[in-house]
Amino acid sequence: MKIYYTDHFDLPLPDGHRFPMGKYRRLRKHVVQSEHHLKDTLVVPPAATDDQLLSCHTNRYVDAVCNGNLSPKEIRRIGFPWSKKMVERSRRSTGATLAASRAALTDGVSVNLAGGTHHAMRDAGEGYCVFNDAAVAIRALQQEQLIGRACVIDLDVHQGNGTAEIFAADPTVFTLSIHGVKNFPLRKSPSDLDVNLEDGTSDQRYMCALHDALQHMEKSGPYDLAIYLAGADPYEGDRLGRLSLSKQGLAERDITVMQWCLHHHLPLAIAMAGGYAPNVDDIVEIHGMTVQLASLHSRKVTR
Repeated sequence: MKIYYTDHFDLPLPDGHRFPMGKYRRLRKHVVQSEHHLKDTLVVPPAATDDQLLSCHTNRYVDAVCNGNLSPKEIRRIGFPWSKKMVERSRRSTGATLAASRAALTDGVSVNLAGGTHHAMRDAGEGYCVFNDAAVAIRALQQEQLIGRACVIDLDVHQGNGTAEIFAADPTVFTLSIHGVKNFPLRKSPSDLDVNLEDGTSDQRYMCALHDALQHMEKSGPYDLAIYLAGADPYEGDRLGRLSLSKQGLAERDITVMQWCLHHHLPLAIAMAGGYAPNVDDIVEIHGMTVQLASLHSRKVTR
């Protein structure tokens, strides 16, 4: 299985910043040191091109990001200070999901150790999301005529408002978001299927909701590609999550999505999305289990 990483482009953030940027480097180290990934290949992805970014974002916004012309309000909304390194990292993280999606079409499954920037909209970024990696990956592969229809399985604890906005009224892409109803963002753009969960939702209730959602999504298929946002933030110890899933429950969630894709012979690209537990080791353990399960899944795929 191919695993794409971009942590050497990570941003130096001030102490006390709420985003745990260091999780990416620690996650790659975890993967490298794990005996479960001896046969997997770690790859640095190419950066997303202007044309690829413009398939989902406006000329004004791409130009403002790339040339440092974002307003102070836009920068605050994104949550990262602007820098050339921020631009390069955003391009690489987007390119990693595109590369993982391309690899999934031939190998069955692939992973981006970052990505999941689902709050980025056509003309704005927010919530630590600059460019929408899943949307760009789908549009690029559609334009290359490698896929026709795709689905986004967004299991980050926050609603995927940017992805929903970009693909609004587009029958070629089905967007599913299972999220905390009272959590960020305050204004939620409607996905094809939004599953709203109350604060404190635990494993059993979550898994029932996931099974129902996948059954619903199946009726709108078939699809040529699935992109799965495997957020670590539904975890009961996450400081921004407000749900109560255990680590075992999150692993069961991952297995359920992977088995659903296997059953439907559906290529699967996985992005890590959010994770904000106070102990970064918890985030790395959750993301690391997702990658391990993906590697096991890759051995079951016959293409």
